[in-house]
Amino acid sequence: MADYGRPRIFGRVIVLLLLIIALAGGGLVWFDYLNIIDAKTVLAPFYRFIGREGRTQPETVPDEALSLDAERLAVRLEALELRALELDRREQDMGIRQGEIEQMAQELEERQKALDERENSFNALRQEAETKDRNVEQNARYLTGMLPERAVGIITSMDDQDAIDVFRKTEEIAQAEGTTSIVSYWLSLMAETPEGAARAAELQRKMAGRPPGFD
Repeated sequence: MADYGRPRIFGRVIVLLLLIIALAGGGLVWFDYLNIIDAKTVLAPFYRFIGREGRTQPETVPDEALSLDAERLAVRLEALELRALELDRREQDMGIRQGEIEQMAQELEERQKALDERENSFNALRQEAETKDRNVEQNARYLTGMLPERAVGIITSMDDQDAIDVFRKTEEIAQAEGTTSIVSYWLSLMAETPEGAARAAELQRKMAGRPPGFD
C-alpha cells in the first residue's frame, strides 16, 4: 500500500517542478519583454530553439550612461542660456531706449537753443527800441528847448518817420507834464512856405493814419 502511493507523490513533485519552471520561464520572458529585467543573453538560446531571433540589448557607450547630475547640469545650463538670451534682449531694449532718450535730449537742446536765440533777438530788439526811444525823447526835449524857428529847420531836414517820432514823443512829454504841446506850432511854422505846407500836410496825414512806431 505504501509502495503504491510513493510513485503518485513523486509524479506530483515532478509536475509541480515543471509547473514552477514554466512559470519562472514565462515570468522571465515577460519581465524581459517589459524591460524590467535584462534576460536577453539568457533567453537567446531559447529564442533560437523555437526558431525566432532573440531580442538584443541596445548598445550603449559607457560615457553615455544616464547621470542624474548630468541631467541637472543640462537643465541649469539651459536655464542659464535662457537667462542670457533674456539679458541680451533687455540690453537691446535698453539700447533702443537709450537712443530714444538721447534723441529726445538732442531735440530739447535744439529747442532750447532756438528759444535762447529768439529771446536774445527779442532782448536786442527791445534794447534797440528802448535806446531809440531814449534818443527820440532826448531830441524832442532838445528841440522843445530851442527857438521854434530853429527847431523847425532841424525837423524839416529829418526824414518823415524820424520827424513823426519826434512829434509824438513831444506830445507824450507835454501830456505827462501837463503842458501844452508845441507840435502844432511847429507845423504852422513849417506851413508858411509852399514846400513846407506840403511837407506838414504829409506828416499830419501819416501821423493820423499810422500807429506809433509804424514804418
